[in-house]
Amino acid sequence: MRSLEQALLEHELIVLRVIGEWLNLDLTGTDKSQAVDILAPALASVDLMQEIEYLEPEEAAALADLVRQGGRAPVAVFARDHGEVRLMGPGRLEREEPWLDPTSPAEALWYRGFLYRGFDQTAEGTLEFYYMPPELLAKFAPPSALSGREEPDQPTLRPMDSPVETRPPLIDAVDDLTTLLALAQRTGLHPEWLPALDDLLMNPDRDRRSLLLTLATEMALLRRTEGRLRPTRAAIDWLQRSREAQLRALVDAWSRTVWNELRHTPGLVAEGEGWHNDPLLARTALMDVLPPDDRWYRLSDVVAVIKAQDPDFQRPDGNYETWYLRDAETRQYLSGFDNWVWVEGRLLRYLIQGPLYWLGMVELSAASDPERAGYRYTPRALAWLGDEPPAADAVKVPLVVQPEGALLVPHNASRYERFQAARIADPEPFTPGKPYRYRIVPSSLAQAQEQGITPERMLAFLESASGRPVPTSVRRGITRWAERGIEGRLQTVVVLRVGDAAILETLRGSPKTRDFIAEALGDLAVVIRAGEWEAFRQAVAGLGLLLDVEVGGREQ
Repeated sequence: MRSLEQALLEHELIVLRVIGEWLNLDLTGTDKSQAVDILAPALASVDLMQEIEYLEPEEAAALADLVRQGGRAPVAVFARDHGEVRLMGPGRLEREEPWLDPTSPAEALWYRGFLYRGFDQTAEGTLEFYYMPPELLAKFAPPSALSGREEPDQPTLRPMDSPVETRPPLIDAVDDLTTLLALAQRTGLHPEWLPALDDLLMNPDRDRRSLLLTLATEMALLRRTEGRLRPTRAAIDWLQRSREAQLRALVDAWSRTVWNELRHTPGLVAEGEGWHNDPLLARTALMDVLPPDDRWYRLSDVVAVIKAQDPDFQRPDGNYETWYLRDAETRQYLSGFDNWVWVEGRLLRYLIQGPLYWLGMVELSAASDPERAGYRYTPRALAWLGDEPPAADAVKVPLVVQPEGALLVPHNASRYERFQAARIADPEPFTPGKPYRYRIVPSSLAQAQEQGITPERMLAFLESASGRPVPTSVRRGITRWAERGIEGRLQTVVVLRVGDAAILETLRGSPKTRDFIAEALGDLAVVIRAGEWEAFRQAVAGLGLLLDVEVGGREQ
């Protein structure tokens, strides 16, 4: 910050004269430079440890707080605890004489020459501070000796009793990311298609899926090509690692990702793009507080400790008025420090119950009461914090090739082999507690061939991954497909049957109905395009023809 002389030069001359009067200096009749030349050495020579004894208790507490913070504090933060300093020009200063009746402890210190205001560069950017010049700060004893009073008890993190019911750590982030990488390999991932993929995931939570895709993109496992996400060579390298190494890579990526937890925190609705927060600040504040051991701690204690020790971790300037956040239930804006628990408090809980839990770093209690909810680090997290190498996979579990063309891939099988299986077979919906299921069909074989996978390679892979000969029926089916292509197709279609062939001619000739009709099934029946039968029925009604609809053997 600025020297005492530089700080005084930024004051109005009338303020310098007010400070001079307190030191019994007559600064009338001089210009600002002359006044500073006289005032600066006089103020620097004052015994401030003695002078602080004559201050009002609130003023002494404000000054002690500033010294404890190293001589500077963001304007909004200091003002929150010790009041504002009204900024006035020379004319208003002469009229109102605010030093005679200061409205806050901060303002009283301002007109005694103990407090100044200015901008300074920080890691978070340029911030405005209240500060004390170094010449004055050096006059004070260690901060703990300033107030003469005991500090109030500060919240601490104390271990809690082990909960009766717990939610074990998740490790399925690896499995769902493997599923997403496999889908990206086959068709590419388009944002609009993602909700339709939920039944293929172990955990279809939208925010968790968003985090995984962001991490995969930042880790260069996925790249955007023509509006779709496609896997890279780095994805193959990641898939071939052990499960613990894969999780470690995801946690490393999470620690520095731009994915913004605040905009995903349950209970909060973030609006507008004109403001921003740095998600790294929240993660750093949290990880600095969590004890690196495997004992249980209450989430409410974590929030209380950070509020007491580092409340402005997310807003270093202390300004709580500029973010557009609503409470999802009440729809009320959550501005001001009074709403800290509903914004910062929620965010801190979400960091633990969301990303850290999803990535297998914590175990959670199953308490329904938020005040009793707890967490503890997993051995995986402690190994990460201790920079210990991740464990290797102990056993390689083979996949199973069934005679009817289904592939069963156990949860603890190689993710790389499951990725390869998904290149030649269609995925079926995931069933908790059951292996992943894929089915070999002509369309999946055709897609594999488009990717350069020959039938011979398909069969070699199935034999290698299963550790057994490929069933004869599956080998024959792949071979026949390679020789003859698709030999049959099962379809779900809507069929229109009429009693007179002339009706079909009318429908084929009308511009309102002809585009709905697909192939003919004889003289009195046609196929209507899937998903369009209701629109077709309405179009036909417009021509004066009413149709019955039969679903499941019943008319509608």
